Amino acid sequence: MKRILVIFGTRPEAIKMCPLVLELKSREEFETIVCVSGQHREMLDQVLDVFGIVPDHDLSIMKPRQTLNDLTTNIMTRLKKVLELENPDLVLVHGDTTTTFAASLTCFYENIPVGHVEAGLRTFDIHSPFPEEFNRRAVSLVADLHFAPTATARENLLREGVDPARVFVTGNTAIDALRTTISPDFEHDVLDWVGDSKMILITAHRRENQGEPMDHMFQALAQILQERPELKAVYPIHLNPDIRATADRILGHLDNLLLIPPLDVLEFHNIMARAYVVMTDSGGIQEEAPALGIPVLVMRNTTERPEGIESGTLKLVGTQIEEITTALYQLLDDQAEYDRMSQARNPYGDGTASRQIAQILSETMNR
Repeated sequence: MKRILVIFGTRPEAIKMCPLVLELKSREEFETIVCVSGQHREMLDQVLDVFGIVPDHDLSIMKPRQTLNDLTTNIMTRLKKVLELENPDLVLVHGDTTTTFAASLTCFYENIPVGHVEAGLRTFDIHSPFPEEFNRRAVSLVADLHFAPTATARENLLREGVDPARVFVTGNTAIDALRTTISPDFEHDVLDWVGDSKMILITAHRRENQGEPMDHMFQALAQILQERPELKAVYPIHLNPDIRATADRILGHLDNLLLIPPLDVLEFHNIMARAYVVMTDSGGIQEEAPALGIPVLVMRNTTERPEGIESGTLKLVGTQIEEITTALYQLLDDQAEYDRMSQARNPYGDGTASRQIAQILSETMNR
């Protein structure tokens, strides 16, 4: 029996890795060990509860106002002890978080193979997003198996010299999670508040957007909501107190915007499924919303998900007021444009990524 340790630490990672954990646990050929870093605490625990997963190890590294240096060194120090105890045959990491980078580097130092889920995403700008673009590039250097969500991600890896025999296109496990969480009978106070209005769902937390870019993003939203009082906007706000202060200052006076605490994954997915437009600087939502037929305006200057831009499900609108308002008005006023984006092909798979990854692990680890 092969021992696989799966490590993740943030809410987005958990949403995408929990379906894979459940798939691995369903297979007798694997002993699946779950380790969480706690890089996000409350938001991480919400996802674990929804999927019914109890970690075998919790590094509990979260502290107020900790830096990236703190995160990295604490994860590496504590994970080393877990690896010595468990002696896994493979460690699975996800995406581009500090947990992913620190865990991969620790495994490299300990000579333990790494499998990278959601491999090959690139913006080709080391500072955008920060520090995620560096993290995922660094992980690609040490990973033994690369599970790319799309053919474009695979090509990125091949251009960097990764062995083609070690790269597998599987789709994205984010779509697997949606198959578990979306319910046609879902009810919620937020949806009662929205009623029959068109709902804009907002997420904004990206580190490089904090400061003037986020001020501009929120000012654009305030302008739109003041000019279109018939709209309703819902913003499940990140726990970062600086983001909350900025949102309160610029958006807090609006009657048609609801600032709420972070939602658990069931709530978020089901509320997102009923949105008219999603406005975000997040990563995973760029995959999830298109699977639900919802246009996405990406409030960033770069994206590591060009497939969504190419297929027409996403539009990159930057962080300037005029660009954001122009793009949203077009979706609100031009039905043909809205239909084009909402009906575009989702490029991120069919919801079977976890099963594909587990089967690839079965074939490669039992040779």
